[in-house]
Amino acid sequence: MTPPFTPTLTHIPPGPVAGPLQLLPINAAVVSVHTADGAHVGSLKLVGGAWKFKAMGYDAAGRMEPGHGPLTEQHNMAFATLDEAEVSARLLGALGSAA
Repeated sequence: MTPPFTPTLTHIPPGPVAGPLQLLPINAAVVSVHTADGAHVGSLKLVGGAWKFKAMGYDAAGRMEPGHGPLTEQHNMAFATLDEAEVSARLLGALGSAA
């Protein structure tokens, strides 16, 4: 599957996150979460029947920093379904970003 955006793995400085967020399925239990411009900000993982958001950040050298990044405060936020609009609204709403 080719996503309708170019996924990137890069450092995102503090501040607003470009929404709406986009979901990219990896497998039956993992979905990658990206900003509107393609930056990876985390994943949704199926854990015990619920989808849990796992924040991901990258340092200035491009190294992964699990539990970090612009959506750190939303780490472990749970979702009943993979509704892209709901995921985006809740994650960005908690951040105070415009979707």
